[in-house]
Amino acid sequence: MGLNLTRKILKAHLVEGDLTVGKPILIKIDHTLTQDATGTMAYLEFESLGVDRVQTEKSVSYVDHNTLQEDFKNDDDHTFLRTIAQRYGLYYSRPGNGICHQVHLERFGAPGKTLLGSDSHTPTGGGIGMLAIGAGGLDVAFAMAGEPYFLKMPKVVKINLTGKLQPFVSAKDVVLELLKRFNVKGGVNKIFEYAGPGVKTLEVPERATITNMGAEMGLTTSIFPSDEITKNYMKRQNREEQWVKFEADRDAEYDEIVDIDLSKIVPMVAQPHSPGNVVAVSELADLEVNQIVVGSCTNSSYADIVTVAKMIEGRQVPIGVSAGLLPGSRQIMQHLAAEGYLKIFIDSGVRLLESSCGACIGMGFAPGDNAVSVRTFNRNFEGRSGTKTAKVYLASPETAAACIITGKMTDPRTLNIKPFKVKLPSKYSVDDKRIIFPLPADLSMKIEVKRGPNIKPLPIKEPLKSKLEGEVLIKVGEDITTDHIMPAGAKVLPLRSNIPEISKFVFSSVDKDFYQRALDKKEKGGGIIVGGENYGQGSSREHAAIAPMYLGVNAVIVKSFARIHLANLVNFGIIPFEFKNKADYDDIFLGDKIEIDTSDLSKQPVSMKNITKNKIYELVHPLTSEEILWIKAGGKMNFIRNKHKNGGK
Repeated sequence: MGLNLTRKILKAHLVEGDLTVGKPILIKIDHTLTQDATGTMAYLEFESLGVDRVQTEKSVSYVDHNTLQEDFKNDDDHTFLRTIAQRYGLYYSRPGNGICHQVHLERFGAPGKTLLGSDSHTPTGGGIGMLAIGAGGLDVAFAMAGEPYFLKMPKVVKINLTGKLQPFVSAKDVVLELLKRFNVKGGVNKIFEYAGPGVKTLEVPERATITNMGAEMGLTTSIFPSDEITKNYMKRQNREEQWVKFEADRDAEYDEIVDIDLSKIVPMVAQPHSPGNVVAVSELADLEVNQIVVGSCTNSSYADIVTVAKMIEGRQVPIGVSAGLLPGSRQIMQHLAAEGYLKIFIDSGVRLLESSCGACIGMGFAPGDNAVSVRTFNRNFEGRSGTKTAKVYLASPETAAACIITGKMTDPRTLNIKPFKVKLPSKYSVDDKRIIFPLPADLSMKIEVKRGPNIKPLPIKEPLKSKLEGEVLIKVGEDITTDHIMPAGAKVLPLRSNIPEISKFVFSSVDKDFYQRALDKKEKGGGIIVGGENYGQGSSREHAAIAPMYLGVNAVIVKSFARIHLANLVNFGIIPFEFKNKADYDDIFLGDKIEIDTSDLSKQPVSMKNITKNKIYELVHPLTSEEILWIKAGGKMNFIRNKHKNGGK
């Protein structure tokens, strides 16, 4: 039997292991990307490895998150990132150039390549035929140093697309339909590979919208084939020479097959406070809306924004409603300005925001108290917008435009607007002046890396003890996100390169006493976190593991983990345990004194004693033999350092 597209790329990049589902594999990484919220720590980690220059084909450092500069911290971080890039041979995308995923798609993405990014929405690159995976910054640092990426072989699911989308229904509605079916946990340890005749009806930016939000299902990644449509997109970007055809064999095998008829998709919306809480827009008709934002890495392509412009032209944002536009890149902004579309937004009363992640991560344009905000974004976790009481709905550009027009939740098909199709530019505006290209090696060695006073050294964890003793520092419920563990926003993000300071905000939105409680227990052996299903879903932010590690957390015991956070915990020496009997979760409480035998993690189950209740429980873990070695060393960083000290052994 033939190979599917995913297995073709993995086979071409396989360093170690075999492509048996569930088995550990190591793959070569071609491209890496970081953004500034995760990048500062990733480059501190990279520096500590002692490598003179990045070892990948392309590594790009983007500044797109921390662009609100209330004081010196963010600007200092940008200077650090720029000089790091110049010193070690990276591309550097300057503030204002655009969102990392949109710009990488436009200027760097190439079919058949592997991409590892320190942002959970890195799978956006799957829209151009890349195998693009989100990971913690440490894994990206290792990839830049030439180390292969470790993962367990996922199942490959064929999403068989047929039919064609109806007018005012878009790619966003397709992925929302999938979220309705799979929710936020249904894609764990899976890769969605899109195929079927319906693929040919979708342009690359539409494909990228779908692969972007695959992250919300817990997928390892998603991928579309590279075909003539991909070629045309790259030709418009003046990169046709980088195109290669990359498709599954006709007789390719898959672990599962899911059928989607595009013609039957209707406008969808994700309700608060989960991307998986999806219903048809028609079910929420006439819900009053206070704010609408168009943009983000999910829906800020040329076609997305021009669609909104055409729908709202000649109309005014209603009284009592605030609307904002967040273009995905400088390239798109240039087209909107040159073709008159910016004027439409300005005339309509839509506020223009910077080409950045901004409002999506609570960096500006926060909704009002108890406000209803409709956003073309990918996440609507409680408080992520910057306002804890806000009710955020995720929708397509077409639905967002309909809400701008009416001030209410509106199915765009019900408006008296003649269907139209946006004509894409024959050539996109290619202007890379805001990208600093790598220096030759002999010049880069002379660059001094500049560090502001907010940039602190990376904390290191001690090797694992044969017995863990500590108290339960917090007990949380189901679907805890990395936003819950380590909030974002204008107050916290500037501290990403200062672990002692940012650790003060761990679980601050859940339990304001957590920091002090953990600090008090740190000197007495540390503590333990207890959680429910899908613990750590959402953003790839490794600070949700580093900061708890800094506060003395030694183990996290839950019903189940989200993929990236699980890897981040292992990277920093925190043991990820799961209850063998999930009902035992109900018997553990805040303050319980716990003792865990960690003398031999190769044998399962592992015994845990609740000293407070004088009861014994059984735990299991998902660690491979290699990961056990990392945990014993105090994390993957320690293990790799020790390996280098011992001559690579």
